[in-house]
Amino acid sequence: MYTKTFIPYGGYFSSPFARWQGTLQNENALELGAATAKRWLTSKNIDPKIFEYVYVGNTVGQLRQFHAGQWGAALIGATQTPGCHIDQACATATTCMNQAAVGIETGLYETAFCLLTDRMSNSPHTIWPNVKGAGGTVIAENWAFDNFTDPWGGVAMIQSAENSAKTIGGVSREECDVVTLRRYEQYTDALKDDRAFQKRYMFPIEYKKSRKETALLEADEGVTPRTKEGLAGFKAVLADGVHTSGSQTHPADGNGGVILTTREQARALSTDSKVEVQVVSYGFNRGPLNHVSLPIVPAAKMALANAGISSADIKALKTHNPFIVNDIYASRELSFDVMNINNYGSPLIWGHPQGPTTSRAIIEIIEELVILGGGYGLFTGCAAGDIAASLIVKVS
Repeated sequence: MYTKTFIPYGGYFSSPFARWQGTLQNENALELGAATAKRWLTSKNIDPKIFEYVYVGNTVGQLRQFHAGQWGAALIGATQTPGCHIDQACATATTCMNQAAVGIETGLYETAFCLLTDRMSNSPHTIWPNVKGAGGTVIAENWAFDNFTDPWGGVAMIQSAENSAKTIGGVSREECDVVTLRRYEQYTDALKDDRAFQKRYMFPIEYKKSRKETALLEADEGVTPRTKEGLAGFKAVLADGVHTSGSQTHPADGNGGVILTTREQARALSTDSKVEVQVVSYGFNRGPLNHVSLPIVPAAKMALANAGISSADIKALKTHNPFIVNDIYASRELSFDVMNINNYGSPLIWGHPQGPTTSRAIIEIIEELVILGGGYGLFTGCAAGDIAASLIVKVS
């Protein structure tokens, strides 16, 4: 259990997410994420030089990514601050936050910043020399498309999700549709009253509309409305499967940032001194091969054990749910009402830009707990292949 790590209330942001090949498709994610974070820090009157370490979470290759850690720190204005680049697929933000917490807990530093950013659009086409190739043929990879298949397990993520559904047992296409529709309804709750919930944490992206003109992306772009009839009209992606294109997520582009620090510094940086946000514990797991959904539960149980609490103590639960079976499984094993998981939104609906995906979920947990008057919040989510990461926060 962690005892020294806190997040200032309001000391975080998520940008809107844009469906891939949309508004943000031509932006360098590292430059754009840093530019957004710098604008956000300026709006909060926070000097980036207070950060003693910067974690840059990014998974899809961008130009100059080799220098992502220190370059990202310098671009936000922390020019003398060392940085580290972390890539753990969809668990990137969760693990960045945990690494920042470890540094605070052990006294390596007092204040760290996690910069999370990715662009699934126009992913790199990478080539490597192959001197033995016929006629000098290179080895080629499409960074996004080719890695929708796990190179260790050898199957696509959708197949891995269907394997999980079969292993869990009793998961029907009808249940998947019902829970998916509920996820869309929960997302629309965040849009009520002129997006009041999202405006608690969302910060607009300034992007290049043309060579001479910039514009702001202020709300999520490309979210597909869901209806009972519409979901019923989809065919299963795999012939014997329960998932359709409606009950899985879509790739996206976006960024975010989170400050982690000591209790005293968190109080000084908080936008409301009456609210305290503590990072409590972290959990991880690697599950059976080709079963992407299964490790989320043992990772969550590890985080709960490390916190010294049970699932009954959790007020707000969110998942990374690229496939809706994740939520069905988590609800069963953690004894949590599946219709009350992922209030106000989830990656299934607002998209999957990888690096900042889970930071947005954790930020939404914090805001939900504030609305509820405090308590424990649990995030758990898979991370491609067969691994998962979980984080517990407490709002007082």
